[in-house]
Amino acid sequence: MNKFKEIKPEELNKSTFQLIGKDWMLITAEKDNKVNTMTASWGGFGIMFAKNVVYIGIRPQRYTKEFVDNSDTFSLTFFDETFRKKLSYLGTVSGRDEDKISKVNLTIQHENNTPYFEEGNIAIICKKLYAQDFDPKCFTVGELDEKWYPKKDYHTFYIAEIEKVLIKNS
Repeated sequence: MNKFKEIKPEELNKSTFQLIGKDWMLITAEKDNKVNTMTASWGGFGIMFAKNVVYIGIRPQRYTKEFVDNSDTFSLTFFDETFRKKLSYLGTVSGRDEDKISKVNLTIQHENNTPYFEEGNIAIICKKLYAQDFDPKCFTVGELDEKWYPKKDYHTFYIAEIEKVLIKNS
C-alpha cells in the first residue's frame, strides 16, 4: 500500500522556512542505478518561468552533486524531528565512502524513476530547469562571500519544477 498521497503544490501548507531552515531536507538523485543523498538546509520555494519551483544549492565537493548533475530529476524529502540524528549523519558522511543510506536504515522508493524516502513526511519530485555556479562577482554584499566561501567552493544553484508533492497518509 502506498504510504503517500499526491497534493497540488499550492496545497502544501507548511512554512518553507521551517521545512528547509529548521527541519532540514534530503536532496536525493540517482545515477547508474545508484542512489545518493545529502542533508541540506539552504533552498526555497517560489514561482519562476511561470512554474512552481524549488531552488537548492550544492557545493562542488558534495558527491550528491554528481548525481543531481547526471539526472533530469531529484527529490526533496522532509522528515520529523525523530530523524535528526540520521539526517545529521547523512550530511556528514560521503556516499563515496560507504552505503550511508542503508547504514541509517532508510527505505528508497521511486516516483517516475526519481528516488525519495518512505520514512519522510513530505517528498517533492523535482525536474531540473536551470543550473549555474555562484559567481563571486555577483555578490552585492561582500561579507557573504568572505563568510560562506573562504575556500571559494561556490554552490551550484539549481532551479527545478515541482512535478509532484507527496505527503504521508494520515
